[in-house]
Amino acid sequence: MTDPANPKPDGAPWRNFYGRRKGKTLRPSQEVYLAEDLAALSPGPVDWEANPDRTPLDLAQLFQGRPVWLEIGFGGGEHMVHQAETHRGVGIIGCEPYINGVAMLLGKIRKAELDNVAVHPGDARDIFDVLPVASVDKAFLLYPDPWPKKRHHRRRFVTPEHLEPLARVLKPGAEFRVATDIADYVRQTLEEVPRAGFEWLAEGPEDWRAPWDDWISTRYEQKAIREGRPQHYLTFRRL
Repeated sequence: MTDPANPKPDGAPWRNFYGRRKGKTLRPSQEVYLAEDLAALSPGPVDWEANPDRTPLDLAQLFQGRPVWLEIGFGGGEHMVHQAETHRGVGIIGCEPYINGVAMLLGKIRKAELDNVAVHPGDARDIFDVLPVASVDKAFLLYPDPWPKKRHHRRRFVTPEHLEPLARVLKPGAEFRVATDIADYVRQTLEEVPRAGFEWLAEGPEDWRAPWDDWISTRYEQKAIREGRPQHYLTFRRL
């Protein structure tokens, strides 16, 4: 897999929108999940070495014709598993470069016995390259790395560099959900996402203060609550 910290094969450098790739030592059970389960849950050849021509994924084969959802950075996987359990009629692709989070997700998938998920342990931009145009029905960006320093704001996901390929793979009318506890991230999201071809669906304060009906609180949200930061739930529609 191409390291996003290094130049892409075409010479263009990635600018990471996420932080570290690995944390503390994995538990033996998590090592087992990675060794035994990850390959079978791969959405297909998404990295440059395996798919240098960027051949699109066969989503009909991957999810047997189900609608496709995409989670960009699933953290520990609790939201992705909850959505997959709640909506068995959809297929969900999750992308996460933090290997400890991938291992946690795999354990949850094994316990829940899910058959409607695919896992890419890397940069979501790898997936954008190989998803067919207008093929995704819903996307999630939940508590992304806030990059709080102003000089790092260009690393946030909500920039044209990331939003334009996301818009390309979303169907017209597809929903894009963003959750964050960082006020300045809200500002940048509301500025940049509509410019990329989306409509913000809020009509009043409760539309961004209250979570979605099928929401499950994540560990990142619980940390924000403990530290006294308000949550924001932004819903957009692809035009």
